[in-house]
Amino acid sequence: MVTMSDVAKLSGVSKMTVSNVINGRAGVSDQVRRRVLEAIRQSGYRVNVSARTLRSGRTGVIGLAVPEIDRPYFGQLAAHVIDQARAHGFHVAIEQTGAAAAGEMDAIAHSHTLHFDGLILSAVELDRADPRLADAGYPIVMLGEQDFGAKFDHVAMPNEEGTKAATAHLIDRGCRRIALVTGSALDGVNVVTRRYQGYLAALAEHGLSPDPALLFAIDGMTMDAGRDAGRRLADSGGGIDGVVAVTDTVAQGVLRGLADRGVRVPDDVRLIGFDDIPEAEFMVPSLSTVAPDHRWMAAKAVELLINRIHAPLRQAGEHIAPFTLVIRESTR
Repeated sequence: MVTMSDVAKLSGVSKMTVSNVINGRAGVSDQVRRRVLEAIRQSGYRVNVSARTLRSGRTGVIGLAVPEIDRPYFGQLAAHVIDQARAHGFHVAIEQTGAAAAGEMDAIAHSHTLHFDGLILSAVELDRADPRLADAGYPIVMLGEQDFGAKFDHVAMPNEEGTKAATAHLIDRGCRRIALVTGSALDGVNVVTRRYQGYLAALAEHGLSPDPALLFAIDGMTMDAGRDAGRRLADSGGGIDGVVAVTDTVAQGVLRGLADRGVRVPDDVRLIGFDDIPEAEFMVPSLSTVAPDHRWMAAKAVELLINRIHAPLRQAGEHIAPFTLVIRESTR
């Protein structure tokens, strides 16, 4: 049977270093951590989870709860979280919440019941005032648009600044009648309202007035909804020369809807999305988009969660991901 000492010899480090990697402790460089993990893979070493749990009170498993795993963005996020967690010696269990408050609370409860060491939760409907959150007593890092104050560490998308930059890019390209294709929930705090504020900020900064006729509401963040919006946009006769789509998935649908009406991108209308999903590069035309640093978000979320596991009383904070504008054919 392969032992921890065997792994230490194979990777050229001490047995304590191997233990630190397996248990996700800080103080091990990424290079050494990768070497130890590769030695574990090559040797076939298996951690005795039951014994480790009894010794440390930890399982080496963290949870990731997302609204829908079949959406490109969340699939990409999950892959990055798994990579980052593996580098720290943790496994990831994934749960789908359905973007509902009940599903999000269930994810917290299940993670606790299954003795996960912590949870990364992409919260959509969860209410910060829910009294059950105060009693969570459990390491949690929040993703998404909700602001949970000092209760939890929070890793957020650059929603306002990213959409502001996307809208400003269209203005710089000469667009003046810029439509926004977005969700219908323009109240509260969510991805729709935050990106809408970024759109408005760019218009104001460039001396353009918002026009209700340029707001195209959709019921869901899907390609079908985007296609319908694209058709309505083409039929509106409003002289629209630019479109900001709330997500790349919606932008894919908008592109199809415009094409259905014979409207060419970027010749007749310029189009930009948000998320930089892998498909954006391969669309025809390829899609300009706001590209949040997804790997940074995953690394930060995992880092914060591990820090919280080791130091439960540390102060929480909000961290907003950096982004770049990726300019492709749809706005050229």
